[in-house]
Amino acid sequence: MRERSGETSDTNAIYVYAVCRAAEGELSLGGLHGVSGDEPVRSLCFGSLTAVVQTVRAADFTDEVWQARLADETELERYARAHHEVVSAVAARFPTVPLPLATLYHGEERAGLALAKESARFRTALKRIAHHAEWGVKVYAPVTGNESHRATQERPAVTPAERPRPAPGAGLAYLERKRNLQSQREQRQADSLRVADAVDADVSRMAAASRRLRPHAGGAAGDKRVQVLNATYLVAEHRAAELALLAASLRERTGAEIEVSGPWVPYSFVGEV
Repeated sequence: MRERSGETSDTNAIYVYAVCRAAEGELSLGGLHGVSGDEPVRSLCFGSLTAVVQTVRAADFTDEVWQARLADETELERYARAHHEVVSAVAARFPTVPLPLATLYHGEERAGLALAKESARFRTALKRIAHHAEWGVKVYAPVTGNESHRATQERPAVTPAERPRPAPGAGLAYLERKRNLQSQREQRQADSLRVADAVDADVSRMAAASRRLRPHAGGAAGDKRVQVLNATYLVAEHRAAELALLAASLRERTGAEIEVSGPWVPYSFVGEV
């Protein structure tokens, strides 16, 4: 659905933010700047649905320009925030299907025709997410210190002459300790994964839909937590308080560190549109 202009002239394109079910005149889009402050964010009706669009310069979205923007973290974040601001403003009032960043068409008529061809898919997505929001749930494995490493760091240095001779069998004892430590780490990992599965199962039972994502490999500097669950759930609006209570109960029952974030626009549950 995404078109790209290969031109470098000042011809215009239609940038599409989202599709919602709102009658003409119901949308209040004043005050939204979108990705370009030159033209207002406005509605474009097609059939019984409404797209939220903005006229932009096609030259600002050629493949070459957009690739350069993708490589500029600050500029990309600015566009992503502007896009999300518009989507969130509409989603606060109506069930809304957000479209991917930089979805453009060459002209209003072309945009209307292309969007109309996807009407059935939009209606299916809107029915699925109506009166629902997306919530993120993350579970972290317990962080355990390396006691043997700390003991080694704290032990005063000794000279070779002062170092005692190893007792008979010390090498075997050392290997056995290493095996035990490895076994304990594997057991902790297995226990953490079981907790993650249990949390996912309980939250999924109250959600309309769910998606398990790849756990994040690492967090901010100094954050040594290991993420064992990174999932997102489509939860009915009237069950938000129930989700908070469930998360608190799961923390108490499992002893795990569980983070809940939301509510968000249900980007993860609108399908490919």
